[in-house]
Amino acid sequence: MFPSVCSSKPEEVVTVDVSQAKTLLQFGHQYLDVRTQEEFRKGHCQAPQILNVPYMLSTPQGRVKNQDFLDQVSSLLNPTDDILVGCQSGARSFNATTELVAAGFKKVKNVGGGYLAWVDHSFPINKEQQSAN
Repeated sequence: MFPSVCSSKPEEVVTVDVSQAKTLLQFGHQYLDVRTQEEFRKGHCQAPQILNVPYMLSTPQGRVKNQDFLDQVSSLLNPTDDILVGCQSGARSFNATTELVAAGFKKVKNVGGGYLAWVDHSFPINKEQQSAN
């Protein structure tokens, strides 16, 4: 890994809206949902290829950054894969996308508005079966 200090061309995060994201998913992009597992189970966008790797973890003290995020993503996806990164509203996914770009992921895009925008557009969602609660 090379430090990004003195980089003459900082990598910029590309953000797409949920309508663009939905189209890209139909053309083989993978969806990386960076919300917590609890959020993911409550509902996530319907995508042929979807992974959940939390960027933040819920702890008794509140949410903390998942220190293994890059390693976990790197074990599941390649730096040359077409990847859309989404969260609840777009903030965590922007930070996660920034880290992925800095780590050498070349074709990663942030989904602006996240899951909330996906639901607002009435796009299809999946919910995992809830046990009695």
